[in-house]
Parts: sequence; structure tokens; C-alpha cells
Amino acid sequence: MSKINLIIKREYTTRVMKKSFIILTFLTPLLFAAMIAIPLWLSNLKDSKINHIVVIDRTNSYSQVLKNNETYVFDFVDKPAEEVKKENEGKDENEFTALLLITDDLAKNPNAASLYSEKQVNLELKNYISGLLSKYVEQQKLASYNITDLKEMVEKSKTDINIPTIKWGTDGEDKEGSAELALVIGMISAFVIYMFIVIYGAQVMSGVVQEKTSRIVEVMISSVKPFELMMGKIIGIAMVGLTQFFMWIILTLAIFTVASSFLGGNVDIEALQQANQMGMQASPMAQNPNEIQQVFSMLNGFDFVQIIILFVVYFLCGYLLYASLFAAVGSAVDSETDTQQFSLPLTLPIIFAIYAAIYSAQNPDGPLAFWCSMIPFTSPIVMMVRLPFDVPVWQIILSLCILVASFVGTTWMAGKIYRTGILMYGKKASWKEMWKWMKY
Repeated sequence: MSKINLIIKREYTTRVMKKSFIILTFLTPLLFAAMIAIPLWLSNLKDSKINHIVVIDRTNSYSQVLKNNETYVFDFVDKPAEEVKKENEGKDENEFTALLLITDDLAKNPNAASLYSEKQVNLELKNYISGLLSKYVEQQKLASYNITDLKEMVEKSKTDINIPTIKWGTDGEDKEGSAELALVIGMISAFVIYMFIVIYGAQVMSGVVQEKTSRIVEVMISSVKPFELMMGKIIGIAMVGLTQFFMWIILTLAIFTVASSFLGGNVDIEALQQANQMGMQASPMAQNPNEIQQVFSMLNGFDFVQIIILFVVYFLCGYLLYASLFAAVGSAVDSETDTQQFSLPLTLPIIFAIYAAIYSAQNPDGPLAFWCSMIPFTSPIVMMVRLPFDVPVWQIILSLCILVASFVGTTWMAGKIYRTGILMYGKKASWKEMWKWMKY
């Protein structure tokens, strides 16, 4: 056991002290914060360019509907569309951005409007024009019913129903929950485990290949058993991953605290609404300033102690499952280029797991979510999506038992392959060959 501890210490210290590890650990939370802050800042920037839109209105009914603003100016002309297009051709700078052609009454024929442009029209322009025309047509249809105050009646009938979700405990205490927050927490946890398994599993395979090609492993095998060397390497790199994860949590909380003190707890609601109009769905909580204050009370409805503990357990078990297989592949080849044919079958279940997690987030108690949280090759990722939705205890225990039994079996199999393959040189390995090594 002391020899394994020495190998763990060596793997941990050599990787943690690398400049790349330190830089990545401190920069990643800043990059995540920038990914949130920069789009909000950019959404507040105004386009100084004035875009001219030529309008050919055959009905002569929409000159008062299409209103100019700081960005778009509408010029109504009475010319054939082909003539307007030819006037704009062959010029260094186009006189107009787009041509809007209205051939019929939009209340009777909603498809009577077309937008022409030499290049692809942006979504903001299309939404602005369609929004103005749709609102006007809606008002026309309401007016055609000849009912007094119909518009006001329709506006008053529109109701935004917000259904709060309340969780009750065995002690009778009620806690406010949130399906949106549960989805976010679950997807972030699943993605982090997916990322760690892929990154650090590949590091195990790369480290084994490098030691084998440099012949350092021959010296190490003279003093330790191959299985001890494999387990020391796997556990040491796992500790590196956990160290980086907990550092990310601490730095993220620090960035959040500093940002909150500077912003005073205020959120730019207008920017979020603009982002929503551009097709980026903002959370309903973020669109209402009063509901933003309830976020922390909603977070109290989640058992973060259980989520964090199970995150660590599933990460370690899932990592040990895959890392042992990656180590076996690394021991069977002579160069990193030869690992591609063997690593692809190992990465396919991980890729499938992240897709299964995305679909399972919509129905965390469905058959896909249940079975994928039991299959050991997908359970570390899929189960993390389900945990914020309060998975039954028996399912968690069953999933962990299957996962632990699986990684014990794969570690034993990988150890058999590692013992033979680590000293095998000059021979191209195959799946059939590795199967023979397990029988030695």
C-alpha cells in the first residue's frame, strides 16, 4: 500500500504543479463569468448604422404602420420591384438594406409580404417588421367585430399564470422549489462529470503511453507491481480532478460575491428581455425583478449536501470505471496515434450518456432516465441530472451498487491487460490479443 501511496503522490504533485493546471484552474471560472457577462453587455450596445428599407406597398395601407426608429428607416416608393433591384446593383455601397414588397391585404392573405435582400436578412430586422405588421393586423381583426372596447377586453383577459412549486418534507416543513433551477443544477453537474471523465481519462491513457515509450516503466516495474502502478496513476489523477473541481467552486463563489457587491444585487432586466427577443430563452425568474429575489429561497429547497456528496461518489466511480479501461488501452499500444482505434469504443458510451442526460432532464422519472441511471457506463452522468428532482433512495443505492461492482470488474480486467501490455513492444495489439491477455 505504501508503494501505491508514493505513486499517487508523484502523479498528484507533478500534475498540480504544472503551469497549465494552475492557469486553467484560475481562468475557467473567469471564462464562465465572462460568458454570462459579455453577451449581456453586448446586448446593450446600439448599432450606429442606419439601415434603409425600401417598401413597395400595393395596398397603400401600411405607411403609418412601419415606424422608423434609430436603426431602421422605411422609404415608401411606387416602382416595380425589379426596377428598384436594378437601381441598387453595381454600387459600392447599397442604398438600402432590404426591399419589403406587400402585394395584398395581410389580414386576408398573411403571406402577401416578402423581404428581399442581396445578403441574408438578420433576425432582428425580420422580427421588427413582422412584429409591427402582426400587431396592426391583429388590431384590424379586432376592429372588424364592431364590439365596443373589445381591445381592452382582450388585453384584460390575457393572464400570465405563474405556478410556484412547493415541496413538503416528512417533518411537515414546506420549501419553495423550482423546476428550472433543478434542470440547471442537474445539467451543470452532468456536464462537469462528463468533462472530467473525458479529460482525466485521456490523461491516464496518455501518461501510460508516454511512460511506456520512454521505457521509464521498465524501471518502475522492477520495484512495484503493474497493478499497483496502474491504481496509483488512476487514483492520483482522480485527486487532481477533485482538487480542480473544489477550486472552481471556491473561485466561482468568490467571483459571485465580488460581482454582487459591485452590482448591488441588481440585474439588467432589459438586457435579458432583449436577449429573449433575439431567440435566447431567458428564465422566467430572470424576467421579473421581484422573482429574482426568490432565487435564494428556491435554492434552499435543494439538498446540496446530498448532491455534492453523490457528485463526488459518482465522479470517482465513473472515473475509475473509464480510467481503468483507458489505462489498459494505453498499455496495449506503442504510441498515442495507435490509441484512436481503441479509445473510440470507450468514448461512445460517454457521448451517448450526455445526450441521454439532455433528454432525461425533460422527464427524470421516465424509462430512458431510469435505465440509463442504472447502466454503469451512463449512470454517473444521467443520475446527476435526476438528483435535483429527488430520486428515490433505493434507485440511488441500486445504481451505486451496480456501478461499484462494474468498476471493480473492469479494474480487474484492465489490470490483467495492463500487466501484460505494459512490457509488450513492437507488436500491434488487437481486441482479440487483449482478450488473450486477460486469460493469462
